[in-house]
Amino acid sequence: MIEIIKAIIYGIVEGITEWLPISSTGHLILVESLLPFEGTSEDFFGMFDVVIQLGAILAVVVLFWGQIWPFALTGREREQNGGSYFKKDIWILWFKILVSCVPAAVIGILFDDVFDALFYNPASVAIALIVFGIAFILIENWNRGRRIKIGRLSEITYQTALLIGAFQLIAAVFPGTSRSGATIVGALLIGVSRTVAAEYTFFLAIPVMFGASLLKVVKFGFVFTSQELTLLAVGTVVSFVISLFVLRFLMGYIKKHDFKVFGWYRIILGVIVLLYFGLMK
Repeated sequence: MIEIIKAIIYGIVEGITEWLPISSTGHLILVESLLPFEGTSEDFFGMFDVVIQLGAILAVVVLFWGQIWPFALTGREREQNGGSYFKKDIWILWFKILVSCVPAAVIGILFDDVFDALFYNPASVAIALIVFGIAFILIENWNRGRRIKIGRLSEITYQTALLIGAFQLIAAVFPGTSRSGATIVGALLIGVSRTVAAEYTFFLAIPVMFGASLLKVVKFGFVFTSQELTLLAVGTVVSFVISLFVLRFLMGYIKKHDFKVFGWYRIILGVIVLLYFGLMK
């Protein structure tokens, strides 16, 4: 029962921090140091904290179904789509999302273990939290008053999609950067509105997080104890439920506010991580 409570806590942390640009990795490392799982295999947590992201993915699918499902199945949908079974605009969006996935997918598959060994540690995560926190504040100040170049998802070009994917690559290399944070910062820099940047980041997470989860499961192996399967299921379900609320909150928040508050939060958390793990040595 205690381990299940830990899985619930992990799911809550994942559901909150996956979508806010504050780094789920940084938070989960802190939680793991305080509440490590007992009775699981040595590599279980490294797989667990990635796989429970599947719950967060499902929340995006549920909330944005109408914007991401590329098939017109009902008669009314086909009538609105000119009689076609295929929603052309959504298919184009998915092709652009796949373009954005290329940089992180290639580098991640080739060097995932190398980056984990080099950078999956509290010091690297804390530095990434602080650096990107500062970046959020500076970019928001610089962005104030600038003309928005891309105000709709349909205005994202393949070149823009590739640039956003390059920023996402930073998060793939450096844990603590925050995948959503890196892609949003990149999108803001090239003139994408906050709302579009957030939505594109959510949709981009679907193939990226599914692929990352599959890669971790393959490396871990498909042999789980009953306890490990229970912890995975609980963490994933909790992550899904919490993500539903967080996604709704974030989309409402960014219509009236900028991201600077998340930048300050990242800096404070990064300092806490450095102090906490520094004092533990």
